[in-house]
Amino acid sequence: MPSERAAPAPAPAEPLPAAGLADVRIVTASPETARRVAEVLRHCFDSTEQRSYPAGRGGGTRLHLTVDTTHPAEPARSWLVASRASAAGRPRHDDEL
Repeated sequence: MPSERAAPAPAPAEPLPAAGLADVRIVTASPETARRVAEVLRHCFDSTEQRSYPAGRGGGTRLHLTVDTTHPAEPARSWLVASRASAAGRPRHDDEL
């Protein structure tokens, strides 16, 4: 008699951020790299204070922050306009939301 495997339970859904906000998680081997990436995001968008956590037994850093895409600074504003035009003509991949 073949054994039946129960399907794994789906992971609980994380609450979605409010419209216009994006939760960003940065995982790196070094805290300094995570801070540099977060700094670039803060130059482009209003954001919350970053929160950092260890990223596992092997070391590394996991950094979380929330950015407000409704208030982009000039670097992001220029990029957003250009990306909207180029995204309209390309196919979406399965892993893109």
